[in-house]
Amino acid sequence: MMGREQSRSPQQPARYVALLRAVNLAGHNRVAMAALRDLCTGLGFLDSQTLLQSGNIVFGSHSRDAAELERTLEAELAEHLEIETEFMVRSAAEWQKIVAGNPFITEAKRDPGHLLLMVLKQAVSAQAVKELQAAISGREVVRGAGREVYIVYPDGVGRSRLTNAVIEKKLGARATGRNWNSVLKLQALAEAM
Repeated sequence: MMGREQSRSPQQPARYVALLRAVNLAGHNRVAMAALRDLCTGLGFLDSQTLLQSGNIVFGSHSRDAAELERTLEAELAEHLEIETEFMVRSAAEWQKIVAGNPFITEAKRDPGHLLLMVLKQAVSAQAVKELQAAISGREVVRGAGREVYIVYPDGVGRSRLTNAVIEKKLGARATGRNWNSVLKLQALAEAM
């Protein structure tokens, strides 16, 4: 008869979505996605898959601490690829809640390219989001709190004065944005693992 230890199946790795802030923008902080996958594989992460060239990676890990994963990824990126920037890591379950919590359902269906999810390094208050809303000079609409903020850019992101710098200043948190198409593709990658 097998002992109790031998009959247990190994713990399934948790799935994570990791987003890099401010990479591959106008030649700044260039990161090849193959190098990012290799970095994650070298850290022992499982089935690392990147999406687009904007610093999106989905992987499996036996770690259950997203903040620890962020610190590890940031340190390894600085050491091995000589790039210092932030990672925002969410578990697949958190990502699913982010998608389900989208307050802009109509916009997500009608024009997902103009709906952005801003993923924040740390949680922000509802008051900070109100201050961001007060700073809007165009037709943008902002909702959310905690570690995610959703923004509709009806006239496009490129011409908007609601830039990442303004968002970070008003919220008091580092942030990185992904359009809704990318958000859904990352969810599909996380669920397929």
